Amino acid sequence: MTEHYFDSRQDASTAAAKRIGDLLRKRLDGNGGASLVVSGGTSPKQCMAALANAPMDWSRVQVLLSDERWVPPDHEDSNERLTRETLLVGGAASAELFPIYAAGVSPEERCNELQDPLPMLPFSCSLIGIGTDGHFASLFPDAEQLELGLDVEGDRLYIPVTTAASPHPRISMTLAGISRSDEIVLLFFGEEKLDVYKAAKASADTYPLSRLLRQKRAPVRLFWAP
Repeated sequence: MTEHYFDSRQDASTAAAKRIGDLLRKRLDGNGGASLVVSGGTSPKQCMAALANAPMDWSRVQVLLSDERWVPPDHEDSNERLTRETLLVGGAASAELFPIYAAGVSPEERCNELQDPLPMLPFSCSLIGIGTDGHFASLFPDAEQLELGLDVEGDRLYIPVTTAASPHPRISMTLAGISRSDEIVLLFFGEEKLDVYKAAKASADTYPLSRLLRQKRAPVRLFWAP
């Protein structure tokens, strides 16, 4: 674990964006492509806006969603919409986005479709937030398939999720998928979430987050502000 603490959310977001940009450019400088997993919610918005201005060949960058509500991309709750409006602008508009939502199929069917072909692995970076209940992506404590989602050795990239915390069915990337990253950037704000993070770090199974912090496949780097 590497931890960075800041006085302002803007400073934390800017520093996280710089780190992500460095990880992407490292892959691109190797004459290959780069891939980035991004989360939804309010916490990553400033980070993604700053990252959109990072100079690099965005046309060789793949962007995936850590999770999605089962709503069309023009819906106000869509993480795809948030990503397109916040990150995929300016020079970053040439990046390739892999949507989760697809009309005419069920979430279960879509999860199977997302298995083949798998995206570019390992990911250069995963930008992940957390909730006050200790969830990350859409791996909520009450999810029926939580253990499947938290199996770091599993072969599933996405799973369907139903949770009382959301009025919409969801699809979430699994820990097995997220951990196939050169680095996991954990970005969140506020004292309440910091307390959850500290509790998760101290326990093996208090929260879903505990499993992310204890996996050994990908290093985790924290960016936090009040």
